[in-house]
Order: sequence, then C-alpha cells, then structure tokens
Amino acid sequence: MAAVSAPRPLMGAVLLLFVSAAWGSAFPLMKDLMARMPVADLLTERYAVATIALLALRPRCLRGLSQNTWLTGVQLGLLFGVGQTAQAIALHDLPSSVSGFTVGSYVVITPVLGLVLLGAEVPFRTWVAVALATAAMTIFTLLRGTEGGAVPLPALAVTLLSAVLYAGHTLVLGDFEGAGRDAYALAVIQLGVIALMTGALAVPDGLTLPGTVADWAAMAHLSVVACALGFLARSFGQAHVPAAPAAVILSAQPLWVTALAIMLYGERLTWTVLVGGGLIALAMLLVLVPGERVNG
Repeated sequence: MAAVSAPRPLMGAVLLLFVSAAWGSAFPLMKDLMARMPVADLLTERYAVATIALLALRPRCLRGLSQNTWLTGVQLGLLFGVGQTAQAIALHDLPSSVSGFTVGSYVVITPVLGLVLLGAEVPFRTWVAVALATAAMTIFTLLRGTEGGAVPLPALAVTLLSAVLYAGHTLVLGDFEGAGRDAYALAVIQLGVIALMTGALAVPDGLTLPGTVADWAAMAHLSVVACALGFLARSFGQAHVPAAPAAVILSAQPLWVTALAIMLYGERLTWTVLVGGGLIALAMLLVLVPGERVNG
C-alpha cells in the first residue's frame, strides 16, 4: 500500500486497538437497545448522528476529493453497512457468543481473501497470529458457553456473510492508496452511505427514538465513540497497518467486552479471560514486532 508518508505501525496499532475497544463496547449496547428499537431505526440514527458530528467539526472535508476517493468511500460504506445490518438482524436469533465468534472469523477470512483476490503475500508469522487470534475468540465466546437453545442455521449463515463483508471492507481500505491523506473524508463518506442505506429501510415506517435518558446515553456512545471516532481511527490506522495484521488487532474486541464486564458488572476473572487475553496479546506482538512486511 502506498502512503503519503512513511508507515508508522505503532501509531496505527494504537488507533486500531482503540477501534477494537470502541466496537467491543458497542456490542452489548446494541443488543440491549435492539430490544426496544427496530434494527433499521437504531442503525439509521446511530450512523446519521455520527455523520453529522464529523461534518460539524470539518464542514469542508468533502471538497476537492478525487473520484476514486468517492467511489472507494461508497464501496466501503456499502460493504460495512450491509454487513452491519445483516449482523444486527441475525443477532435477534443467535446467542451473543455465537454471533461474536462468527463475525470474528473475518480475522481468518481477510488474509484468505487477500491471497485469492489480490494476490497479497502473507508472511508465516501473520498466519500464526491469525491462528492465535482465532483460538482466543474461541475461548472468549464458544468455550465460555452460549445462552442456550439451538443455533438457527439461517441466522448463522447471515452472520457469516457479515464476516465476509467485513473482511472485504478491511481489504479495500488497506488497498486504498489515499487512505492517509483522505482518512477523515473517507470516514464521513462511509458513515453517510450507511445512514442513507439503513434510512431507506427505516424512514417509510417512521423513526423510533430512544425512550429514556439511559437509552439516549447509549445512543450517544454508539454514535460518537463507536462510529464517528471509531471510523476515523480505523481509516487513519489502516494507512499504517496492512489488512491482515489490522484484522488480527481488531479481533481483540471480545477481550474489551470481557474487560468491561469485569470492571462494570463485577464479572468473575476466569481462566478463559487470562488465556484468551494472553493469546490475543501474543498474536498482536507477532504482527507488530518488526519483520517481513505484508503486501496489501
């Protein structure tokens, strides 16, 4: 990937770690709000507020962009938006642990798609990191138990499609040569596309707004922290970290979810947390310690 300035992997890794924490914290909030709001309404409001917030900070950020930047931003928005909508709909019928693990499988799908579609060379150490991250996700999700009941295959298939779309999103963003220069605009375009796409599903029946102060606070976190700041950090971060290692770093989301559960809700610190966290840390060290670079 060509960049405007020399790659700064450590800075990119820190930004992507923030993304994994922000998105990890959003997962339980989404699950909770979906019990009181239609999925399309929730997604529309979440991404619309995020888009407006970024535009308010930099009203001229979309001026003078190249056609390639616009096309890439729209493509990224469609990939992520369809993936997010499909994941949210399927989450109604899946245990959170199964959904989290299935979506997290994009850490494996990303380098495979990159190899097949883009011919990207993936070093052996990155494949080892992918295997470690997958093992960590298994521990954090499936080995910690599900919420009971049979797992419906249609919902599982839809969630797996989301993982493929997220992997495509990671690859397209990693392959975009103007990511560092146009990161802010790219985030705004993606968020706007997702808001318009989900809005087309939500607006005809009217929008359901959050009904309590707590729900508004959750929506603010989902919009500003997880979406606006998360997408900004993702765009800037992947300008410095290639796609496959970026997927490994982002796979730390279950670790943040578990950490929040321990700190905020007093959940017990178990062997799954310690072992899974150790595997995630080792996987990230493998992709961050200087070594052979990944093309793509």
